Amino acid sequence: MMLVSPSLTVQRENQNGLPKNQVHSQLSEGLKYTPCCCMHMQLLLCVRCDGIAAVTALHCRLTIKMVHAEAFSRPLSRNEVVGLIFRLTIFGAVTYFTIKWMVDAIDPTRKQKVEAQKQAEKLMKQIGVKNVKLSEYEMSIAAHLVDPLNMHVTWSDIAGLDDVITDLKDTVILPIKKKHLFENSRLLQPPKGVLLYGPPGCGKTLIAKATAKEAGCRFINLQPSTLTDKWYGESQKLAAAVFSLAIKLQPSIIFIDEIDSFLRNRSSSDHEATAMMKAQFMSLWDGLDTDHSCQVIVMGATNRPQDLDSAIMRRMPTRFHINQPALKQREAILKLILKNENVDRHVDLLEVAQETDGFSGSDLKEMCRDAALLCVREYVNSTSEER
Repeated sequence: MMLVSPSLTVQRENQNGLPKNQVHSQLSEGLKYTPCCCMHMQLLLCVRCDGIAAVTALHCRLTIKMVHAEAFSRPLSRNEVVGLIFRLTIFGAVTYFTIKWMVDAIDPTRKQKVEAQKQAEKLMKQIGVKNVKLSEYEMSIAAHLVDPLNMHVTWSDIAGLDDVITDLKDTVILPIKKKHLFENSRLLQPPKGVLLYGPPGCGKTLIAKATAKEAGCRFINLQPSTLTDKWYGESQKLAAAVFSLAIKLQPSIIFIDEIDSFLRNRSSSDHEATAMMKAQFMSLWDGLDTDHSCQVIVMGATNRPQDLDSAIMRRMPTRFHINQPALKQREAILKLILKNENVDRHVDLLEVAQETDGFSGSDLKEMCRDAALLCVREYVNSTSEER
């Protein structure tokens, strides 16, 4: 009780007419030696005593100052420091895992994005790209990057399309490989858009890969689902990342298979986000024409060219119709498919080609595969019967 008595004594004496400066002196002396916990008791006691109005303002001001001084001037003990560090560590760990859990709950595709980023970094090392900083969105697109050295499709793997191959060599591959011969002419620059259209199974995708292989271009196999995101505005950023990545890795080819499902005719029923993403894609595509030294080509394949938007057709001036193979083309395709197979010498490929009118290249391959499996099945059945 002696610890809290000075202020009470000061107040009682002040009622008897002590000078004000003596009140200040005694009050300061009382607070100087009062511990923190006792100061709170002192303040509570002062509130309940008579004559509080005389020293209330000074008492409160000095009490707060003394409490702060006592709390921050006293050195912490070793146990208190260890306890404080331990509590801060626990608090930081709990905060980190809580935020991580909340982020994963909000974005369930985060794990896939992290895996795609790791794959993109691995691909960038494989193709020898160094000192090129990629954004998060460019990393997502780079996961679909194909190194031309890892593509094993060449012109020799494509049969029956000699005219198309010749035109592609002249219009696309030559300006890229012999850039120094064409850099002074805007008319001789490679096209910024190439469309391959025709029935399914006729080799459109093979032609695109062989073109990238022969031209030495980085091949970005773009899937429409890559550009779709549930968050507003993310699709536009991904569309921008497609072209920024292609420019950083040029010469490059952006290949969109089944392009009609991605850039079909626009209508009022289109979702707002889809319409904005298409507009962003076409705007960036137009930007390639402003830089004549840019070696980025957008190549698309479709079997429904009539469904493409007219604005897309304008951006693809170079078009190749990949039609169903004719008789001589089917014979060439059969020879290519059966080149390394054991074929009976009595098999006439020209006769087979005559019997397969309307077959595509993939149809002919499946036919040969079924014939080979039939031979294996007959051999297995005959050996099992002999046993």
